[in-house]
Amino acid sequence: MVCVLPNTLRSLSFRSSIWTAWLLWWTLSATALPTSLVERQEEDSHWVATWVSMPQLVEPNNMPPSPFSGSAAFKDATLRQTLHLSIGAERLRFQISNTFGGSDLPITEASVAIPTDGKTGVNGIDTTTLKALTFNGSASVTVPRGQVAYSDPVDFKVEPQGTITVSLYSQPGQSGSSITGHPGSRTTSFMQQGNHANASAVTGASTAHWYFLTAVEAWAPKTTAALVILGDSITDGRGSTDNANNRWPDLLLARMQKEGITDISVCNQAAGGNTVLSGGLGPPLMQRYKRDLLAAAGVKYALIFEGVNDIGGGSADSGTQSRIGTSLQSSFKTIATDAKAAGITVFGATITPFGGNGQSYSNPTRDQTRQSVNTWILGGGDGSFAATIDFAKIVANPSNAANLATQYDGGDHLHPNVAGYQAIADQFPLDIFKGNTTIYQKHC
Repeated sequence: MVCVLPNTLRSLSFRSSIWTAWLLWWTLSATALPTSLVERQEEDSHWVATWVSMPQLVEPNNMPPSPFSGSAAFKDATLRQTLHLSIGAERLRFQISNTFGGSDLPITEASVAIPTDGKTGVNGIDTTTLKALTFNGSASVTVPRGQVAYSDPVDFKVEPQGTITVSLYSQPGQSGSSITGHPGSRTTSFMQQGNHANASAVTGASTAHWYFLTAVEAWAPKTTAALVILGDSITDGRGSTDNANNRWPDLLLARMQKEGITDISVCNQAAGGNTVLSGGLGPPLMQRYKRDLLAAAGVKYALIFEGVNDIGGGSADSGTQSRIGTSLQSSFKTIATDAKAAGITVFGATITPFGGNGQSYSNPTRDQTRQSVNTWILGGGDGSFAATIDFAKIVANPSNAANLATQYDGGDHLHPNVAGYQAIADQFPLDIFKGNTTIYQKHC
């Protein structure tokens, strides 16, 4: 049987069909649009290091307190650490390092959260923000000796200059007494027996060191990049306040964010006692720059601010000091050449003063080496540097350039205090990040 609709109903049916077809087209288009946008965003984004700590072999006096060391470090224990990030992000991934471990590093469970009140160096977390970390889809990972492992990307929103808490639980612990860490964290970490990766608080022992975590990377637009600072204890924050994030790179980051430079992260690849050439604490710069600089995610800028421990730790005779000065210049040129070949813009900063009674580095011959190297840096380092910053002038005593200014002296005549670090951040020339940085600029 054929049903014939009246003309009026036929007209309504036709209009309804048009309306239905239009709705179907709009729905398909709307559902397809986000996919297209997501794909475009994926193509226009990359990983950028937003926090780093220079990995090194942990010295015996910087090992975790008992009972978290011994035959195995962190055996059946949770380690909770807070990290102050650079840039805002909605997706992160984490690097766990076993670079200096004497055995494989087993991580049984890991998590990330916002710490209580967003503060650095606290043992509590906001459990509503808690997310588990996975590794190739698994809750656990074993990092081979001498290697690093990355977590899977996790959707986790963090604000610019935000602090996060990462908790690591290891059931077997890492056997032996050689582990990877960063003693100069200036940040309190907490540890407790048992699995407390998801607990609201970790209540046990504490220490001002970081262990195992060496990088946090943010998924960010390709216009976002990292500034990597290569340095020693002055950059690592000796003389700054624990849990206050007032090392000079932290203060520089805060100023950059305040002045609208929100697309550059500041990555502190420095360690106390570090040298450029040989000796010192941690691998010398010439042994680590390819890892810490060239391999850094999203790096676009580099700042070299190191050499004081080479000069101060070397014999004070003129022959030795001359060789050290020449070697520092040659080393900086090598680093800059490799960095520029990788598309990185390189800046240089002058070595700050260390004169004064009671400072073992203080010596006129050593200071001559410092001044000679600084003159070379300020001259562009034979084409090594796109720009230079005269840190020495910023913190020096105006009437005696061999010494730190009294108001900036941290007490040992070598390390600036927080006021000195603030002065460096305040007088750092932010214009070096703008325009054509291939044109050499001198800032002093």
